[in-house]
Amino acid sequence: MPDRYPQGDFFLCDILDAIPKDDLATMEHPVFSLSTRPDTRILSYIHNGAEITVTPSVRGLATIHDKDILIFCISQLMAAVNMGRAVTRTLTLRAHDLLVATNRETSGDAYRRLREAFERLAGTRITTNIETGELETTTGFGLIESWEITRKSKGGRMISVSVTLSEWLFRAVLSKSVLTLSRDYFRLRKPLERRIYEIARKHCGKQDSWLVSVDLLLKKSGSASPRRVFRKMLRDMIAADHLPDYHMEEVPGDKLRFSLRNSVIEAGPQLPPFDDDIRQAAREIFPGADVYGLEAEWRAYWAASGRPRLRSAEKAFLGWVKVRMRSDL
Repeated sequence: MPDRYPQGDFFLCDILDAIPKDDLATMEHPVFSLSTRPDTRILSYIHNGAEITVTPSVRGLATIHDKDILIFCISQLMAAVNMGRAVTRTLTLRAHDLLVATNRETSGDAYRRLREAFERLAGTRITTNIETGELETTTGFGLIESWEITRKSKGGRMISVSVTLSEWLFRAVLSKSVLTLSRDYFRLRKPLERRIYEIARKHCGKQDSWLVSVDLLLKKSGSASPRRVFRKMLRDMIAADHLPDYHMEEVPGDKLRFSLRNSVIEAGPQLPPFDDDIRQAAREIFPGADVYGLEAEWRAYWAASGRPRLRSAEKAFLGWVKVRMRSDL
Protein backbone atom coordinates (compact mmCIF):
# COMPACT_ATOMS: atom_id res chain seq x y z
CA MET A 1 0.00 0.00 0.00
CA PRO A 2 1.12 3.63 -0.36
CA ASP A 3 2.67 5.41 2.59
CA ARG A 4 -0.28 7.67 3.37
CA TYR A 5 1.54 9.76 5.97
CA PRO A 6 5.20 10.05 4.88
CA GLN A 7 6.02 13.11 6.97
CA GLY A 8 6.40 13.38 10.73
CA ASP A 9 2.69 12.72 11.31
CA PHE A 10 3.29 9.05 12.05
CA PHE A 11 2.60 8.79 15.77
CA LEU A 12 0.71 11.72 17.25
CA CYS A 13 0.11 10.66 20.85
CA ASP A 14 1.79 12.42 23.75
CA ILE A 15 4.50 9.74 23.77
CA LEU A 16 7.04 10.85 21.17
CA ASP A 17 8.25 8.59 18.39
CA ALA A 18 6.67 5.33 19.53
CA ILE A 19 8.56 2.85 17.36
CA PRO A 20 6.27 -0.02 16.25
CA LYS A 21 6.62 -3.01 18.59
CA ASP A 22 5.12 -6.50 18.49
CA ASP A 23 4.99 -9.16 21.18
CA LEU A 24 7.16 -12.24 20.72
CA ALA A 25 4.48 -14.80 21.52
CA THR A 26 2.04 -13.87 18.74
CA MET A 27 4.95 -13.38 16.31
CA GLU A 28 6.09 -16.93 17.02
CA HIS A 29 2.71 -18.68 17.05
CA PRO A 30 -0.41 -18.31 14.84
CA VAL A 31 -3.14 -16.53 16.76
CA PHE A 32 -4.73 -14.29 14.12
CA SER A 33 -6.78 -15.26 11.09
CA LEU A 34 -5.31 -14.56 7.65
CA SER A 35 -8.75 -14.54 6.05
CA THR A 36 -10.27 -11.36 4.62
CA ARG A 37 -13.76 -12.73 5.26
CA PRO A 38 -15.40 -13.59 8.60
CA ASP A 39 -13.55 -16.66 9.89
CA THR A 40 -15.54 -18.79 12.34
CA ARG A 41 -13.16 -21.75 12.57
CA ILE A 42 -11.76 -22.95 15.90
CA LEU A 43 -7.98 -22.97 15.47
CA SER A 44 -5.74 -25.48 17.23
CA TYR A 45 -1.94 -25.36 17.16
CA ILE A 46 0.71 -27.46 18.94
CA HIS A 47 4.44 -26.94 18.43
CA ASN A 48 7.43 -27.63 20.70
CA GLY A 49 5.28 -27.80 23.82
CA ALA A 50 3.24 -24.68 23.03
CA GLU A 51 -0.50 -25.32 22.78
CA ILE A 52 -3.00 -22.79 21.48
CA THR A 53 -6.73 -22.97 20.87
CA VAL A 54 -8.36 -19.88 19.35
CA THR A 55 -12.16 -19.68 19.49
CA PRO A 56 -14.05 -17.03 17.49
CA SER A 57 -17.01 -14.94 18.52
CA VAL A 58 -20.07 -14.50 16.31
CA ARG A 59 -18.04 -11.76 14.59
CA GLY A 60 -15.34 -14.25 13.66
CA LEU A 61 -11.68 -14.56 14.59
CA ALA A 62 -9.50 -11.51 15.10
CA THR A 63 -7.50 -10.92 11.92
CA ILE A 64 -3.87 -10.04 11.26
CA HIS A 65 -5.07 -6.53 10.31
CA ASP A 66 -6.93 -6.24 13.63
CA LYS A 67 -3.56 -6.86 15.26
CA ASP A 68 -2.54 -3.33 14.23
CA ILE A 69 -4.47 -2.10 17.27
CA LEU A 70 -2.41 -4.27 19.61
CA ILE A 71 0.85 -3.24 17.93
CA PHE A 72 -0.12 0.41 18.41
CA CYS A 73 -0.94 -0.18 22.09
CA ILE A 74 2.24 -2.17 22.72
CA SER A 75 4.29 0.56 21.01
CA GLN A 76 2.79 3.27 23.21
CA LEU A 77 3.31 1.23 26.38
CA MET A 78 6.93 0.40 25.52
CA ALA A 79 7.68 4.07 24.80
CA ALA A 80 6.26 4.94 28.23
CA VAL A 81 8.23 2.17 29.94
CA ASN A 82 11.45 3.35 28.26
CA MET A 83 10.75 6.87 29.56
CA GLY A 84 10.28 5.55 33.09
CA ARG A 85 6.56 6.30 33.19
CA ALA A 86 4.08 4.21 35.13
CA VAL A 87 1.84 2.17 32.86
CA THR A 88 -1.42 0.26 33.26
CA ARG A 89 -3.33 -2.20 31.12
CA THR A 90 -5.82 0.50 30.11
CA LEU A 91 -4.88 3.02 27.43
CA THR A 92 -6.93 5.96 26.18
CA LEU A 93 -6.11 6.70 22.54
CA ARG A 94 -7.24 9.13 19.89
CA ALA A 95 -8.91 7.07 17.19
CA HIS A 96 -7.46 9.35 14.49
CA ASP A 97 -3.92 8.77 15.81
CA LEU A 98 -4.40 5.02 15.70
CA LEU A 99 -5.57 5.13 12.09
CA VAL A 100 -2.72 7.40 11.00
CA ALA A 101 -0.11 5.37 12.87
CA THR A 102 -1.19 2.15 11.17
CA ASN A 103 -1.28 3.76 7.70
CA ARG A 104 -5.07 3.59 7.37
CA GLU A 105 -7.51 6.01 5.83
CA THR A 106 -9.43 8.29 8.16
CA SER A 107 -12.76 8.06 6.33
CA GLY A 108 -16.04 7.25 8.02
CA ASP A 109 -15.79 3.70 6.72
CA ALA A 110 -12.36 3.35 8.34
CA TYR A 111 -13.82 4.27 11.73
CA ARG A 112 -16.57 1.68 11.22
CA ARG A 113 -13.97 -1.00 10.44
CA LEU A 114 -12.01 0.05 13.51
CA ARG A 115 -15.02 -0.65 15.72
CA GLU A 116 -15.47 -4.07 14.10
CA ALA A 117 -11.81 -4.82 14.82
CA PHE A 118 -12.30 -4.03 18.52
CA GLU A 119 -15.29 -6.36 18.61
CA ARG A 120 -13.30 -9.24 17.08
CA LEU A 121 -10.32 -8.67 19.37
CA ALA A 122 -12.51 -8.68 22.48
CA GLY A 123 -14.62 -11.62 21.30
CA THR A 124 -11.82 -13.95 20.19
CA ARG A 125 -10.90 -16.25 23.06
CA ILE A 126 -7.51 -17.90 23.45
CA THR A 127 -6.56 -20.87 25.58
CA THR A 128 -2.81 -21.39 25.77
CA ASN A 129 0.19 -22.34 27.87
CA ILE A 130 2.60 -19.94 26.10
CA GLU A 131 5.02 -18.20 28.43
CA THR A 132 4.97 -14.43 28.76
CA GLY A 133 7.23 -12.72 31.25
CA GLU A 134 8.94 -16.04 32.15
CA LEU A 135 5.71 -17.49 33.51
CA GLU A 136 3.88 -20.43 31.98
CA THR A 137 0.19 -20.57 32.71
CA THR A 138 -2.62 -22.39 30.98
CA THR A 139 -5.39 -19.85 30.75
CA GLY A 140 -8.22 -18.53 28.64
CA PHE A 141 -8.62 -14.85 27.78
CA GLY A 142 -9.50 -12.33 25.11
CA LEU A 143 -6.79 -10.37 23.34
CA ILE A 144 -8.30 -7.24 24.83
CA GLU A 145 -10.35 -7.31 28.00
CA SER A 146 -12.61 -4.38 27.17
CA TRP A 147 -12.97 -1.31 24.99
CA GLU A 148 -14.99 1.89 25.03
CA ILE A 149 -15.58 4.47 22.29
CA THR A 150 -16.28 8.15 22.94
CA ARG A 151 -18.07 10.16 20.23
CA LYS A 152 -18.85 13.83 19.83
CA SER A 153 -22.55 13.09 19.65
CA LYS A 154 -24.83 10.21 18.81
CA GLY A 155 -23.76 8.88 15.44
CA GLY A 156 -20.78 11.25 15.30
CA ARG A 157 -17.16 10.39 14.57
CA MET A 158 -15.06 8.61 17.19
CA ILE A 159 -12.97 10.92 19.35
CA SER A 160 -11.18 8.53 21.68
CA VAL A 161 -11.01 4.85 22.47
CA SER A 162 -10.19 3.25 25.82
CA VAL A 163 -8.65 -0.20 25.54
CA THR A 164 -7.84 -2.61 28.36
CA LEU A 165 -5.31 -5.25 27.28
CA SER A 166 -5.34 -8.80 28.61
CA GLU A 167 -3.09 -9.52 31.58
CA TRP A 168 -1.24 -12.03 29.38
CA LEU A 169 -0.33 -9.41 26.79
CA PHE A 170 0.43 -6.72 29.37
CA ARG A 171 2.85 -9.08 31.11
CA ALA A 172 4.72 -9.46 27.81
CA VAL A 173 5.13 -5.68 27.65
CA LEU A 174 6.38 -5.38 31.22
CA SER A 175 8.96 -8.11 30.60
CA LYS A 176 9.93 -6.38 27.32
CA SER A 177 9.19 -9.54 25.35
CA VAL A 178 8.76 -7.46 22.21
CA LEU A 179 10.56 -6.74 18.95
CA THR A 180 10.74 -3.62 16.80
CA LEU A 181 8.92 -3.78 13.47
CA SER A 182 9.60 -1.87 10.29
CA ARG A 183 7.10 0.92 9.79
CA ASP A 184 6.62 -0.47 6.29
CA TYR A 185 4.86 -3.43 7.94
CA PHE A 186 1.67 -1.34 7.85
CA ARG A 187 2.05 -0.93 4.09
CA LEU A 188 1.80 -4.67 3.48
CA ARG A 189 -1.63 -5.30 2.01
CA LYS A 190 -1.88 -9.10 1.98
CA PRO A 191 -2.41 -10.92 5.30
CA LEU A 192 0.12 -13.64 4.46
CA GLU A 193 2.80 -11.02 3.72
CA ARG A 194 2.33 -9.57 7.19
CA ARG A 195 2.42 -12.98 8.82
CA ILE A 196 5.54 -14.10 6.93
CA TYR A 197 7.30 -10.84 7.80
CA GLU A 198 6.70 -11.21 11.54
CA ILE A 199 7.80 -14.85 11.49
CA ALA A 200 11.00 -13.83 9.69
CA ARG A 201 11.50 -10.93 12.12
CA LYS A 202 11.15 -13.26 15.09
CA HIS A 203 13.38 -16.07 13.82
CA CYS A 204 15.93 -14.28 11.66
CA GLY A 205 16.38 -11.22 13.83
CA LYS A 206 19.84 -9.79 13.15
CA GLN A 207 21.27 -13.04 11.84
CA ASP A 208 22.51 -12.92 8.27
CA SER A 209 19.93 -15.52 7.25
CA TRP A 210 17.36 -18.07 8.45
CA LEU A 211 16.45 -21.31 6.68
CA VAL A 212 13.03 -22.92 7.10
CA SER A 213 11.08 -25.68 5.37
CA VAL A 214 7.88 -24.85 3.50
CA ASP A 215 6.01 -27.33 5.71
CA LEU A 216 7.11 -25.67 8.95
CA LEU A 217 6.42 -22.21 7.58
CA LEU A 218 2.92 -23.30 6.56
CA LYS A 219 2.30 -24.60 10.08
CA LYS A 220 3.68 -21.50 11.82
CA SER A 221 1.82 -19.12 9.51
CA GLY A 222 -1.61 -20.46 10.43
CA SER A 223 -2.61 -20.34 6.76
CA ALA A 224 -5.64 -22.44 5.80
CA SER A 225 -4.45 -22.70 2.19
CA PRO A 226 -3.47 -26.08 0.71
CA ARG A 227 0.26 -26.66 0.53
CA ARG A 228 0.50 -26.11 -3.24
CA VAL A 229 -1.44 -22.83 -3.01
CA PHE A 230 0.70 -21.72 -0.06
CA ARG A 231 3.88 -22.43 -2.04
CA LYS A 232 2.51 -20.42 -4.99
CA MET A 233 1.83 -17.46 -2.70
CA LEU A 234 5.37 -17.68 -1.33
CA ARG A 235 6.77 -17.66 -4.86
CA ASP A 236 4.68 -14.58 -5.64
CA MET A 237 6.19 -12.90 -2.59
CA ILE A 238 9.69 -13.86 -3.74
CA ALA A 239 9.01 -12.35 -7.16
CA ALA A 240 7.63 -9.13 -5.67
CA ASP A 241 10.55 -8.88 -3.18
CA HIS A 242 9.02 -6.08 -1.15
CA LEU A 243 9.11 -7.68 2.29
CA PRO A 244 10.54 -5.11 4.76
CA ASP A 245 14.00 -5.89 6.15
CA TYR A 246 14.28 -9.35 4.57
CA HIS A 247 14.95 -10.90 1.16
CA MET A 248 13.30 -14.27 0.42
CA GLU A 249 14.63 -17.00 -1.84
CA GLU A 250 13.71 -20.60 -2.58
CA VAL A 251 16.49 -23.15 -2.02
CA PRO A 252 16.76 -26.89 -2.78
CA GLY A 253 15.01 -29.25 -0.39
CA ASP A 254 11.68 -27.40 -0.46
CA LYS A 255 13.02 -24.69 1.83
CA LEU A 256 13.13 -20.92 2.01
CA ARG A 257 15.96 -18.66 3.07
CA PHE A 258 15.32 -15.26 4.61
CA SER A 259 18.31 -12.93 4.39
CA LEU A 260 18.65 -9.66 6.24
CA ARG A 261 18.82 -6.74 3.86
CA ASN A 262 21.93 -4.53 4.31
CA SER A 263 23.35 -7.08 6.76
CA VAL A 264 26.88 -6.32 5.58
CA ILE A 265 26.40 -2.67 6.48
CA GLU A 266 25.27 -3.31 10.03
CA ALA A 267 28.18 -5.65 10.70
CA GLY A 268 30.73 -3.84 8.52
CA PRO A 269 33.92 -2.27 9.92
CA GLN A 270 32.87 1.22 8.77
CA LEU A 271 29.96 1.30 11.19
CA PRO A 272 30.98 -0.21 14.53
CA PRO A 273 28.35 -0.56 17.24
CA PHE A 274 27.80 2.57 19.31
CA ASP A 275 28.65 2.48 23.00
CA ASP A 276 26.24 3.38 25.77
CA ASP A 277 27.56 6.96 26.02
CA ILE A 278 26.46 7.70 22.43
CA ARG A 279 23.05 6.17 23.03
CA GLN A 280 22.67 8.21 26.22
CA ALA A 281 23.57 11.36 24.29
CA ALA A 282 20.87 10.44 21.75
CA ARG A 283 18.34 10.03 24.58
CA GLU A 284 19.20 13.50 25.89
CA ILE A 285 18.72 15.00 22.42
CA PHE A 286 15.47 13.15 21.77
CA PRO A 287 13.81 12.32 25.13
CA GLY A 288 11.46 9.36 24.99
CA ALA A 289 12.68 8.01 21.67
CA ASP A 290 13.73 4.39 21.17
CA VAL A 291 17.45 4.96 20.57
CA TYR A 292 17.94 1.48 19.14
CA GLY A 293 15.17 2.14 16.65
CA LEU A 294 16.75 5.50 15.79
CA GLU A 295 20.11 3.85 15.30
CA ALA A 296 18.58 1.27 12.95
CA GLU A 297 16.86 4.06 10.98
CA TRP A 298 20.09 6.03 10.72
CA ARG A 299 22.09 3.02 9.50
CA ALA A 300 19.45 2.35 6.85
CA TYR A 301 19.58 6.04 5.84
CA TRP A 302 23.38 5.87 5.59
CA ALA A 303 23.11 2.75 3.41
CA ALA A 304 20.50 4.31 1.13
CA SER A 305 22.78 7.35 0.74
CA GLY A 306 25.46 5.18 -0.87
CA ARG A 307 27.51 4.40 2.27
CA PRO A 308 29.48 7.66 2.28
CA ARG A 309 32.74 7.73 4.21
CA LEU A 310 32.27 9.33 7.62
CA ARG A 311 34.92 11.06 9.71
CA SER A 312 32.90 10.23 12.81
CA ALA A 313 29.90 7.90 12.66
CA GLU A 314 29.00 8.92 16.21
CA LYS A 315 28.83 12.65 15.40
CA ALA A 316 26.96 11.96 12.18
CA PHE A 317 24.41 9.86 14.08
CA LEU A 318 23.86 12.46 16.81
CA GLY A 319 23.51 15.22 14.19
CA TRP A 320 20.89 13.13 12.40
CA VAL A 321 19.04 12.56 15.68
CA LYS A 322 18.79 16.35 16.18
CA VAL A 323 17.26 16.75 12.72
CA ARG A 324 14.95 13.78 13.31
CA MET A 325 13.78 15.22 16.62
CA ARG A 326 13.00 18.64 15.11
CA SER A 327 11.05 17.03 12.27
CA ASP A 328 8.76 15.30 14.80
CA LEU A 329 7.96 18.45 16.78
